Amino acid sequence: MAGGAALAYSGAGTVAARVVGEAVFLAAGWAIGIAVREQRAYAAGLREQAGRRVQAQLAEARRTVAEERLRIAREMHDVVAHSLSLIAMQAGVGNYVAAARPEEAARTLASIEATSRAAMREMRRLVGVLRDDQASPELAPAHGLADVGQLLTGTADAGVRVQLEIRGRQHPVPPGVDLAAYRIVQEALTNVVKHAQATESRVVVTYADDAICLEITDAGHGAPADSVTASAGHGIAGMAERVSLFGGDFHAGPLPGRGFRVAARLPLDSAPGEGSA
Repeated sequence: MAGGAALAYSGAGTVAARVVGEAVFLAAGWAIGIAVREQRAYAAGLREQAGRRVQAQLAEARRTVAEERLRIAREMHDVVAHSLSLIAMQAGVGNYVAAARPEEAARTLASIEATSRAAMREMRRLVGVLRDDQASPELAPAHGLADVGQLLTGTADAGVRVQLEIRGRQHPVPPGVDLAAYRIVQEALTNVVKHAQATESRVVVTYADDAICLEITDAGHGAPADSVTASAGHGIAGMAERVSLFGGDFHAGPLPGRGFRVAARLPLDSAPGEGSA
């Protein structure tokens, strides 16, 4: 009896050991399966995140390219519109006085040459921006408020005298604001030459601690309020867009009676793009 009991106990122990071994094996397989599944899910998550990052980078790259194209298109519009408007007006003056006052016609031709050369230099600078790998250190720096005097000279040669008034203490301003202010004055004077049929204009530049304020007025025929955009083409829209990039304020419209006024305020503590956010 004792031997039979021992055999029975030994057999039961063997079965139990086998069951435990199989249970451990199954548990190990189950754990490995879970680990593999979790690893695959983790890898899939990483791929998905990487895909989202790539898509976000592509979207950002497209946005940057679109903004750069818009900026260059805006710059080219300003350069071409302003220069060609002045050249057309100067050519008309030269043709009018050619017979009676040849010396005045010669001066007008010299002014046309200077305007053309300045426009060509600006166009080269803009094209140079597109050639990052071939950028030349000889490219002229961007314009700023310090160059407004050149605009007044060219506008005067086109038959419109401009009075410039500087208010406040002049101080350095961020390059982006400096260029935007210059372009706004340039475009406003271009519109005076093209649309106002005026002989005089006035530019007021106010240096405040936190902003640059511009006001350009003329005493020309002006325009009805509902035809401002149509008569000025893309000029007013471009000026408003420049100001909005810096979170500033812009207004353009006819003055009571006659004349036209463009007013802009460009904050000095705002980076480009903050105003459009």
